[in-house]
Amino acid sequence: MSVWEIDFYRRPLQDEAENPVWELLICDREGTLKHLVFCAQSEATADWLGQQLQQLLAKGHPKPEWICVFRPQSFSLLEVAVQSLGIKLQPTRHTPTLKRWLEERSLVYPTLPNYTGQPYQPITLDKPPPMPISENLLGSQWRFASLPAGDLITAFSDRLIPIFNLPDEFLPLNVGLASTVIISGVVIDGGRRSMQLARWLEKICPVSLSYAPGAPDGLILEAGLTDRWVIATFDDAEMAIAAQTYEVRKQLGKGLHFLLIQPDDSGMTYTAFWLLKQDGEN
Repeated sequence: MSVWEIDFYRRPLQDEAENPVWELLICDREGTLKHLVFCAQSEATADWLGQQLQQLLAKGHPKPEWICVFRPQSFSLLEVAVQSLGIKLQPTRHTPTLKRWLEERSLVYPTLPNYTGQPYQPITLDKPPPMPISENLLGSQWRFASLPAGDLITAFSDRLIPIFNLPDEFLPLNVGLASTVIISGVVIDGGRRSMQLARWLEKICPVSLSYAPGAPDGLILEAGLTDRWVIATFDDAEMAIAAQTYEVRKQLGKGLHFLLIQPDDSGMTYTAFWLLKQDGEN
């Protein structure tokens, strides 16, 4: 499956009239395709972007099945630009090849004569404060859990789980993890609201779950491109220790972790499962 990763946004550069300069980066997952072109801010439109895509296809590059975009502003323009091209657009924070290229490009800009010197973070996005999850979606209880990486597929892949998300690129073997590495996760017992909670989560596209120490401590869900949600809060010292262990295991597991929704703790029925990867872990 051919996948392109695209970013189209202004850079810390300016033209002769001191207007911001935009840059279009297009690459594929393998890094065999790399297309770079600058654009005046006045020309930074969906039409211009569509023309660039059409030119690439006209040069013989195979049409991708998916275009992945991590920046909301780029997604808005591409949503219009791809309408006539028959290419699916996927908003996702997982654009590893593109983000590495953006980091490399950030070292080039200061060497250019039209560099502005303004602060610039190539892959950091502004994020809103975390929002509380609706009370009518909250499960009856939740807990941290873990299992060896080697058991991850067999534990869930053969179950009839209505909502199941296990991306191939996140599989432990594909990210270079040994089967003995412990993968941490969060289990939510949703009770009668289990499916309602699972469908809401599916709609907002979970990305990662992180422990946020504070008063009280919290469990924050990153979702979509920039959304954040408070899944739970707690002020229990024992739970805080479990949360710290959860974070350490995430780091040792190259960012991998999971979210499991089930109606109860019987272990007989699961409602939804997501294998997640910490944002920024590529």
